[in-house]
Amino acid sequence: MRISFMSLLGLLALLAGCEDHSASTQPVAKDAGIGVYHISEAALASHIKILASDEFGGRAPGSPGEQLTVDYLVSVFKEAGLEPANGDSYTQAVPLISVEVLNKPALTFTGGINADLKLDYAKDQVLWTRRQTSTASIDASELVFVGYGINAPERGWNDYADIDVKGKTVLMLINDPGYATQDPAVFNGNAMTYYGRWTYKYEEAARQGAIGAIIIHDSKPAAYPWPTVQSSWSGPQFDRVREDKGEKLAAIEAWITTDKAQTLFEKAGFNLADVYKQAQSVNFQAFPMHIQASAAVENRLVQVDSQNVVAMIKGSESPEDVFIYMAHWDHIGTDTSIEGDGIYNGALDNASGTGGLLELARAYASLPQAPKRSVAFIAVTAEEQGLLGSAFYAANPLFPLANTIGGLNMDGLNAFGRTKDIMVVGSGMSELEDFLEARTVEQNRVVKADAQPQKGYFYRSDHFELSKLGVPMIYPNSGQDHLEKGIAYGQQMSADYLANSYHGPSDEYDDSWVLDGAVEDLQLYFLTGSDIIESGSWPQWREGSEFKALRDAQRPQ
Repeated sequence: MRISFMSLLGLLALLAGCEDHSASTQPVAKDAGIGVYHISEAALASHIKILASDEFGGRAPGSPGEQLTVDYLVSVFKEAGLEPANGDSYTQAVPLISVEVLNKPALTFTGGINADLKLDYAKDQVLWTRRQTSTASIDASELVFVGYGINAPERGWNDYADIDVKGKTVLMLINDPGYATQDPAVFNGNAMTYYGRWTYKYEEAARQGAIGAIIIHDSKPAAYPWPTVQSSWSGPQFDRVREDKGEKLAAIEAWITTDKAQTLFEKAGFNLADVYKQAQSVNFQAFPMHIQASAAVENRLVQVDSQNVVAMIKGSESPEDVFIYMAHWDHIGTDTSIEGDGIYNGALDNASGTGGLLELARAYASLPQAPKRSVAFIAVTAEEQGLLGSAFYAANPLFPLANTIGGLNMDGLNAFGRTKDIMVVGSGMSELEDFLEARTVEQNRVVKADAQPQKGYFYRSDHFELSKLGVPMIYPNSGQDHLEKGIAYGQQMSADYLANSYHGPSDEYDDSWVLDGAVEDLQLYFLTGSDIIESGSWPQWREGSEFKALRDAQRPQ
């Protein structure tokens, strides 16, 4: 779609005074009620249309679309009357570097039986380097299968035990053994842990000294299909600027398809199904495959000065204590190498969440008096490139982490109508959920546990960067039990989006979207945050959370 930025900005100004009562809640306290009814379905739609328009080009960090996005967010925050959160600035500079593979490199395996195996870029594999250099390669690197590539001493699990992978290339399965066995006694059973995430696997391979790190893709345990790998790991790849230029990272990181992995194991004299089963045991022993891997990439390096956008309302009684709402403003950008529509508009992911952040800011600004404690609104950059904006914020917080009460992250809002439920990703992890549930009851709705814990969504969005440093964060997501059409309809809508639009050019705003459910969710998020802010309490991680010890040290009781 082609939408004039200025005309829509003018439309938004007209809508700023609108109050949409189409998704009203149960009666609430007087001041909170004022805020609730300043969350407008019309304004939310306008935010999404603007941010996801072709004019913004998919909002890639460092692109002209970034500047349009940042200018728009700052203008709305200012118009609503919020203060800048970084001194006198509404932005926080986030230095990034773009590393773009130019040569569509092949990945070749030699040795073993049969002829050399060459995997074509994009079709069979996607490979890259996070080393911030013009070239990177592996040359006849010994290939070692390391199962899930996990070293978790607290669980008595080490796939790297008794094998030296320094200077070699490791081959790994995605997810963790709990998902494979569905045994709750193995890791977290069906629920993915951080050990199952690709980020962890590449990091651990580097810690073990591997020069190459390859993950076998499988749609179900990965939680996304191969086209998502193709779009997400090709083109410019952003990273934070590293002092050592990434020298300690593996020279080559890659995904390969399951089909080609099967062929590769056959070349080495093994069967993928057999080794997959072996890797599920704590007694698994990594083994050399007597295969050599080679690949070489040529890169274009561009330093990018990106920005988080930060605004706040200072608390009237304890301004040093801060509750955070956050969403990522970025998406994948524009791919000029493909025919037809190459703009990844990112309407649901995450123009919708960013629009919701703006509506929450307007709601708080509408209150007749400031909340007791401060509330910050943070739109972060480079989520799609590995949570880089939120990681930078967590490492360089504008408010001390010990003074950060907690926060709520939005990554995709409901576009198909009101639901009887609301889902919490990573449910049961903190007391923030208790506040959410109390307000959900007032909406005659129910909180449901994470419907797909095996996909590890809790570790895949920006709240995680604060969580892993101890700050309690909650990540609510759309419900699925549609108010009129039932749960099957909601599940189908979610499945259709994941299969057909997620990280694809077709993630565009559509006038058929029904946003009253998104408004109701935003009202819930507003009331939940207000209750926490006004209560003076400090919600905690629950026993068993991997983050509890960090918070306890951060804020001794």
